[in-house]
Amino acid sequence: MNVHFIAIGGAAMHNLALALHHKGYHVTGSDDTIFDPSKSRLEKYGLLPETFGWFPEKITKDLDAVILGMHAKEDNPELHKAQELGLTVYSYPEYLYEQSKNKTRVVIGGSHGKTTITSMILHVMHYWEKEVDYMVGAQLEGFETMVHLTEENDFIVLEGDEYLSSPIDRRPKFHLYKPNIALLSGIAWDHINVFPTFENYVEQFQIFVNSMTNGGAMVYNTEDAEVVTVVENATAHIKKYPYETPVYEVEDGETLLDTPEGPMPIEVFGKHNLNNVAGAKWICQHMGVVEEDFYEAIATFKGASKRLEKIAESTTNVAYKDFAHSPSKVSATTNAVKEQYPDRTLVACLELHTYSSLNAEFLSEYQGALDAADVAVVFYSPHAVEIKKLEKVTEEQIANAFQRDDLIIYTDPAQFKDYLFGQKFENTALLLMSSGNYGGLDFEEVKGIV
Repeated sequence: MNVHFIAIGGAAMHNLALALHHKGYHVTGSDDTIFDPSKSRLEKYGLLPETFGWFPEKITKDLDAVILGMHAKEDNPELHKAQELGLTVYSYPEYLYEQSKNKTRVVIGGSHGKTTITSMILHVMHYWEKEVDYMVGAQLEGFETMVHLTEENDFIVLEGDEYLSSPIDRRPKFHLYKPNIALLSGIAWDHINVFPTFENYVEQFQIFVNSMTNGGAMVYNTEDAEVVTVVENATAHIKKYPYETPVYEVEDGETLLDTPEGPMPIEVFGKHNLNNVAGAKWICQHMGVVEEDFYEAIATFKGASKRLEKIAESTTNVAYKDFAHSPSKVSATTNAVKEQYPDRTLVACLELHTYSSLNAEFLSEYQGALDAADVAVVFYSPHAVEIKKLEKVTEEQIANAFQRDDLIIYTDPAQFKDYLFGQKFENTALLLMSSGNYGGLDFEEVKGIV
């Protein structure tokens, strides 16, 4: 098979390229720029384009498939050449379906928790040496790539993202997978630049549920009212398996999960993560792992990259970084750290970095999101607002949105770093939440202040 990637350097795209290379396909690709880690990983396997840019001459009738990444534009010259030649152009999720249409497709959807739940499932399968194909949105310990494809494996586990498929396919990715087994963890408005109203956003999850194969199994979080409504309104003929947060307790900074064998120490913490464990358990049982074996495996799960990832610890302090950026994730993560370390001062720093979080109309969704923190800090870059071509956001709007009189706000990366490194941390839990890096913060340096 000869496959060409337009915009091969993306986080998702380069992992798919590596997976197809490992499968024995002949892979080529183009991009206008590629950064690490994509660059070095593609280079390692001889897949890095010799020259950056778009080259229509790379598109020939010898190609079996062309895969179009979100980073490319509709007027991309390579895309136009592929269309002129009548070649099959796939979006990333379309090609994943093409690779898995003869497998049992397990799709994990939801506004939050989907990366962690997918990671938990893969960890359990890996622990018991059960081979499955997969696509997950984070680098996992013990897994070389974020995508793995074979001819022989029966199951494929897919993280079901609700964002758009490609520049020429505006359908959410998870509409294209047609799951046999699915999970829905929660629905909280996100991606306001694509889904301008909450009702429009919820509709995407209804379409996802209705896209399941007849007789499929839907595992869903009953603690989320929107999820319950969407599942109850399903038109597809599916079996429904509800789950809720299991009983647990926190003792001296350790979370103990209630199991049939008694309380069991677990590495992950926070109500939202214990809720994720319950969902992952149901999915693993559908995939042939009995409850007792699930608990043995999940006890060793340390979390997905950038999801409540511990980056530093001393005798009196601890620091975590987390990908949290949407209001529901910020609230859940902040509450989780405070619950885990109730006797420590929680300093929570949030960077507003995404289209939604920097949108003046969306800001009010953050009310109360940082209430569990003893010290709450918000950083945002006016330059990032300009780049995203959004209306200017003021510090006053930020303050009004979060409804905290003591909220600390920074717009300058150097001033934020001076604040952070000027703190005398003592008996403190530091939480850094961002999908960016606070304008250039080196997280390795943070270890020195904790």
